Amino acid sequence: MDAALPPLIQALLQPHCYAHPVAQVELIQTHISWVLLAGYFAYKIKKPVRLPFLNFSTLALRKTSCQEELRLNRRFAPDLYLDVVAISGTPQEPRLDAESEPIDYAVRMRRFDEAGRLDRVCTRGDLRAEHLSDLADTLSAFHEHAAVTAPATRFGSPDAILAAALENFDELQQASTLPGAQQPLAALRAWTEAQHWLLAPLMEKRRAAGRVRECHGDLHLGNLVLIDSHVRLFDCIEFNEDLRWIDVVSDIAFAYVDLLAHRQGGLASWFVNEVFSRSGDYEAAALLRYYAVYRALVRAKVAWIRLRQNGGDAAEVAGYLALAGQLADPPAPRLVITHGLSGCGKTVASTRMLQDDAQAGTLRLRSDVERKRLFALAGDARSGSPVGGGIYGADAQRQTYARLHDLTALLLRAGWSVIVDATFLKRAERDVFRGLARDLGVAFTILAPQATAQQLRERIVARQALGRDASEATLAVLEQQLRTMEPLGADE
Repeated sequence: MDAALPPLIQALLQPHCYAHPVAQVELIQTHISWVLLAGYFAYKIKKPVRLPFLNFSTLALRKTSCQEELRLNRRFAPDLYLDVVAISGTPQEPRLDAESEPIDYAVRMRRFDEAGRLDRVCTRGDLRAEHLSDLADTLSAFHEHAAVTAPATRFGSPDAILAAALENFDELQQASTLPGAQQPLAALRAWTEAQHWLLAPLMEKRRAAGRVRECHGDLHLGNLVLIDSHVRLFDCIEFNEDLRWIDVVSDIAFAYVDLLAHRQGGLASWFVNEVFSRSGDYEAAALLRYYAVYRALVRAKVAWIRLRQNGGDAAEVAGYLALAGQLADPPAPRLVITHGLSGCGKTVASTRMLQDDAQAGTLRLRSDVERKRLFALAGDARSGSPVGGGIYGADAQRQTYARLHDLTALLLRAGWSVIVDATFLKRAERDVFRGLARDLGVAFTILAPQATAQQLRERIVARQALGRDASEATLAVLEQQLRTMEPLGADE
């Protein structure tokens, strides 16, 4: 028994306190709650603490917070979040589900296998790109249907965003006494303030466009779990509206940062690309690094609180400060375009580049996806277009490459490296992007996978049989490409 635990938690570690079968009770402790794993259920009890960003100091506040936690998490995990349980009796002899005067409250959840939490999956080395693709599906759908902030509220305003960012620095002020922490904190504060005023117009624009929504707010890997081969969200922010009503890209940034913190840059790169590919919200990329730095500092702040509460690890604080510094100073962007016939391996090769990007600073644009988006079609939809017609006609081709050009310019100016995955069979199309790289002063590369004519035909037939790819290329399309392709010049 841990004598440092309050009597109520010590008592609830005894199996006889529960009306259902319990062989052993396990305790998980965070800086703001205790979670008791008992039999088929988990009971989450708020610590009676008051911090700058939350207040659980009274029984009434803890009850309200439990009710909010149930409501909010049922949006994406109704099968896991069951009810709010009153705890009565005395701290030494508590009773659950009793009708006498409550002494505290707990959120009751259905237990899942803790080994399925993504932080643990990642630590074991079992986290895969397909898991992040599944998370991108889930998160994109959740964000699409989440409640939108009302224009009159403060949520998502530039002033509110800056206040939350600066609060991190205020909380971390005492951490500047840690070896090597003072200079990084000062530099990151200056960077945050400078970036904020550059990005404030975009923040306000996105708020007006409905991109500030009632999000999860705490989307690190420990709050994601693999159940029946699908990634599920749980344990969102219930205690502070300002931390929950945020731009959707701030939600995305937390998972992105946590993957980087786990030294999984390739998976972080894959994750953000999968999210943006589904949403088409590439405008958000200009804000992603700002929010990523903010999220890294949130983690540093939580590590600092833990360090003060129960002797956590000072190296964890330093690690998040270092990660924030790396995010604030990304490598110089570059532009890569692909070139080749349908089936030559452009998407496979560009996928490999994304997943090999340890610094997660590259975004990919796929012509097959953006063409469909341009004509209001889902990425995997079939357009029914004839060869060289419909959404693949000459005018549609010009519109598609113009869209790719505009998005590429947007992302490069925001400091991201870009891969444009398209056939680029015409020299003029390639020259436009080469000129863009020259004008913006970024390195330019052409990625041109090779395959035999027989391999091309086999791959196209196999891809058509699966029917899951955004590409609609057929053997007839390939034959047309073979007749009209303009090969790379000696200077390319």
